Amino acid sequence: MPSTARAGASAATDRGGPRPPAVPAAQAAQAAPAAPAVPAVLPGPARAEEETSGEAVARKAEAARTALETARRWGLAQLPLPAPQPPAGRPELRAAQGVKLADGLPPVVYRVPTEQPIVFLTVDDGAEKDPEFSRMAAELGIPLSTFVADYLARSDYGYFRRLSEQGDAVNNHTINHRNLKVLDYATQRDEICRQQDQLEGQIGSRPRLFRPPYGEYNEDTLRAAGSCGIEAVPLWNEEAFPDRMEYRYEDQRLHPGDIILTHFRGTDLWPGTMPDLLRKVVDEVTAQGFALARLDDYL
Repeated sequence: MPSTARAGASAATDRGGPRPPAVPAAQAAQAAPAAPAVPAVLPGPARAEEETSGEAVARKAEAARTALETARRWGLAQLPLPAPQPPAGRPELRAAQGVKLADGLPPVVYRVPTEQPIVFLTVDDGAEKDPEFSRMAAELGIPLSTFVADYLARSDYGYFRRLSEQGDAVNNHTINHRNLKVLDYATQRDEICRQQDQLEGQIGSRPRLFRPPYGEYNEDTLRAAGSCGIEAVPLWNEEAFPDRMEYRYEDQRLHPGDIILTHFRGTDLWPGTMPDLLRKVVDEVTAQGFALARLDDYL
């Protein structure tokens, strides 16, 4: 009668041949490739995609708490309202209230055509270069569009480069801040085009937007601006100061798409600082149910 070992071997042979010799566990562990470790914190989009609903709620709550702390630190009455995502492309301008069009000339815009509850803050000239103002705008996520005149900005173009780096467009407000309406075409063109060249050299790009000093312009102004590469001429419907807002319309209210004007000025000319000014604007805009958006995304 065959032994048990022989019978087992025979059975194994009947099922397809002899078994391979066993590999010691330690050797098997060395031979098997190790599975890649899952990172403790997933990077970028992967983290957002795989976070649990509880984690998402906690993350949003923490972001809201931080935003509220920032608003309180800067003395705001309430959190600024978030602006909607900007359009994928700048909307085509059509003749409407607040928009003046003429063939072959850059459009003049007092109000951006939109039904969204957004308005735009623009800051002119460039005399006061307050680092607290730019820091406040950055920490609160308030977008600015600036229009600088060379004779006021040239003492520290680095300030405006830093604004540009944090996403605030630096646009054209002429070389010498003269009333263009009383100048001939050649002089107007020199004022605008030289500032285009200056801003390209100082900031790194040629502006698309131009605002004439004092809001004064004529057809020569628009022709000259267009010849220098300007695509639109935004004016304004409201003007902001550290202690008040002034409105063009009798209802004394903001309207969707309104452009707000203010200036780089300090306490030598104003009853307050530039952070006081920004606080006034944000509180007023928020109280009326509007968010501040970036003008250069729409014009």
